[in-house]
Amino acid sequence: MTAAPPSDPQGAAMGPAPVITVSRVLDAEPVARLSDYEALGGGAGLRAAVDQGADATLAVLDASGLRGRGGGGFPTATKWRSIIEHRPADISATVVVNAAEGEPGSFKDRTILRTNPFRVLEGALIAAVTIGADEVVVATKEAFTTEVARVREAIGAINAAGWAPEISIGLTLGPEAYLFGEETALLEVVAGRLPFPRLTPPWRRGLDEDHGDGASSADAELATPGGSAAADGPALVNNVETLAHVAQIMARGPEWFREHGTEESPGTIVCTITGRTARAGVAEVAMGTPLRSAIEAIGGGPRHGQVIAVMSGVANRLLSGDQLGTPLTYEDMTAAGSGLGTAGFMVFDEAVDPVAVAHGASRFLAVESCGQCTPCKGDGGDIADSLDRLRSNTGRGDEQETVETALGTVEDGARCFLATQHQQVVSSVMDLFPEAFAGHADGTVDAVPPLFITEMIDIVDGDDGGGRVVYDERHRSKQPDWTFGAEDSGQSPADRLDQRSDPDSSSDHGR
Repeated sequence: MTAAPPSDPQGAAMGPAPVITVSRVLDAEPVARLSDYEALGGGAGLRAAVDQGADATLAVLDASGLRGRGGGGFPTATKWRSIIEHRPADISATVVVNAAEGEPGSFKDRTILRTNPFRVLEGALIAAVTIGADEVVVATKEAFTTEVARVREAIGAINAAGWAPEISIGLTLGPEAYLFGEETALLEVVAGRLPFPRLTPPWRRGLDEDHGDGASSADAELATPGGSAAADGPALVNNVETLAHVAQIMARGPEWFREHGTEESPGTIVCTITGRTARAGVAEVAMGTPLRSAIEAIGGGPRHGQVIAVMSGVANRLLSGDQLGTPLTYEDMTAAGSGLGTAGFMVFDEAVDPVAVAHGASRFLAVESCGQCTPCKGDGGDIADSLDRLRSNTGRGDEQETVETALGTVEDGARCFLATQHQQVVSSVMDLFPEAFAGHADGTVDAVPPLFITEMIDIVDGDDGGGRVVYDERHRSKQPDWTFGAEDSGQSPADRLDQRSDPDSSSDHGR
């Protein structure tokens, strides 16, 4: 990719950005047919896994150092082993492809699926062969019509070619709720329930646990280490990008994978750059690439003056403008006080008000909380409401105190990571920009419009030729109870919605 000349994050003019992008799991051109993929070497990884067996496959993944690209960065081989260790000998496991991408600032999984779904499915079949699964399920959002069409076509082509006739490949379409992308909530949707996170991890309970009354398995007690009483095996949930890397690693070897990256974070990662940049874009870069370089090469630099902060999705503390040299690795991003996440970076320049940033992220998380954990929903809503009053200079004088108090309790009893995200993102903005909060509190800083932070629908060509984000505008009117009416019912989604209903049967879900 040839990048357009960017502006330096500190305002100085620069020459053309270096060409830092690579093409490993994100093909330079879309791969339209299975025959085209096979001509590029597609299928070699699956053949290697079948020929070598599970132990050898796990050894290759261990040697590669591949870590999950869904946000957690967990070692892939270790995750697969946990499934094998907890699978009863006479019961098959299930592989679930997490394609329910909904992290604000991230568009990499959908880009991969649009470009080459065959590689993702090959990685999933490798996983199935390795862990002893007879079923692969691709779980994605019904609203992702382009991706759904491509995956359907790819499944049909792979089945027709007889790649793995003993393994069924299915497709589950779910709602637009942010929590659908959470690993255990994803399994709830695949099982025909609503996207409410479970207590039990996938390696202990799989897809089809049945509690007799159809109630959400989120209420289930932890299963015993050997599995549950249900007649289903454990489930392996892996992200789209992770599985695409698996196919390449098995075909080309761990040494090839490690030609890019660092010792602890080897390989490449697919980045999304959006926000206050010259353009929005998705590209693959080597692990260890400085964040500044990714912003320049993919996003064309900031639109106005300096970068003041970068948000890594809504899952990590923000990086300040003077931390743009941080390498894109798990270890370096953690050491910088943030996290790599899904490598979806929202860039904020000098034209952005920090309090509006905090409110935008807080509102998204407060709305998307399911309400199974009362502090997450209640305290999250208090944080969002107080930040809204600060942003608009309509406060009562106690907004900052209310936010700080609620940040201390929002995580209490949380069964998923959303409440922690809320605490980390908002507290980091307050720590980085205390003067902005003080200025809104005393009225010396003008009120500003809301800053809309939500999921992306697409990245399209803009009038200037650069990428432009199409956001989910419907989220502007989404209420905390997950309806889209003029008023919120005051109930949490977990209280309001019948947990025995099909998530696709309600008009509250889907566009």
